[in-house]
Amino acid sequence: MKTYAGIDLHSSNNYIGVINHKNERLHSRRYDNNLKTVLKVLRKYKRTLQGVVVESTYNWYWLVDGLMENNYKVHLANPAAIQQYKGLKHRDDKKDAFWLAHLLQLGILAQGYIYPKKLRSVRDMFRRRMMFVKQRTTQTLSLQSMIARNRGVEQSVSAIVRFRDDFIKQMFDCPHLVSTALHQIETIRFLGKQIEAIESEVETMVELDSAYRGLLTIPGIGRILAMTIMLEVGDIRRFEKVGHYSSYCRCVKAQSLSNGKKKGNNNRKNGNRYLAWAYVEAANHNKRSCSQARKFLERKMAEKNYTVAIKALANKLSKASYFIMRDQTTYDPALLFR
Repeated sequence: MKTYAGIDLHSSNNYIGVINHKNERLHSRRYDNNLKTVLKVLRKYKRTLQGVVVESTYNWYWLVDGLMENNYKVHLANPAAIQQYKGLKHRDDKKDAFWLAHLLQLGILAQGYIYPKKLRSVRDMFRRRMMFVKQRTTQTLSLQSMIARNRGVEQSVSAIVRFRDDFIKQMFDCPHLVSTALHQIETIRFLGKQIEAIESEVETMVELDSAYRGLLTIPGIGRILAMTIMLEVGDIRRFEKVGHYSSYCRCVKAQSLSNGKKKGNNNRKNGNRYLAWAYVEAANHNKRSCSQARKFLERKMAEKNYTVAIKALANKLSKASYFIMRDQTTYDPALLFR
């Protein structure tokens, strides 16, 4: 007899449902989040268990790692792709757990990527770097705005980062404005040190694989963006087609059409927001150093606007990087912009 298990995971508890090949329910109960408890429940079915489905929530690491270390075949369910019929009158955690197990039994489970545990902590550290970058930018723009309001002078972001304390004290005649500016400059400097420390630490732990060294040949992609892409993508072979990869990078249009008419926007946030940021950053740098990219951007801006144009260039770069990583080749603008 073959059995299948589904686990509906939450922040503090989980619901385990086990079925057999006839879709008969063998086990149904809620438990606190404790690996030993989950393993004890599944031990009874281990010989016949064909797989355990875990819903991909923000806290799946501990459960998936624990199950895999104990030799269970684990499947990470993609919740965005396995929604149940919205007309259901009643739905709860119990139904969700058995639904996951049933999809596995039928062989139609939409699965997510289980990122290798070895590099997962490094990837998460690099994600914190991006958070610090955004916070530093917020503080810099806030100080820039305060200077413009009170002095009528627009200072560039690069100039603000280099401000010295004595220069700030002379800039404002109000002690409260001076105090605010000094606090913000101190915060900007602190965040800058944290960003540099993370970059140095990650560079010592991670070396670009041969599949990713070709990314450095793309104008606008340096070591930081190349490492970001490498750590976020993992194994490029998990994307069967280039369109799947560019969609995962949020570089394609999200819309719903019926009879040639737009019926709304689909889930624009479906995909990896860190890769979406990386390719937009790469596009902004690429336009400055690649004449063909600049011409492409100008043509798109004549049709739409700058935001749409830069997103189109980001889409081009995501597709180029897919083939560079998959085929371990180098960047050729003639192929990209022909």
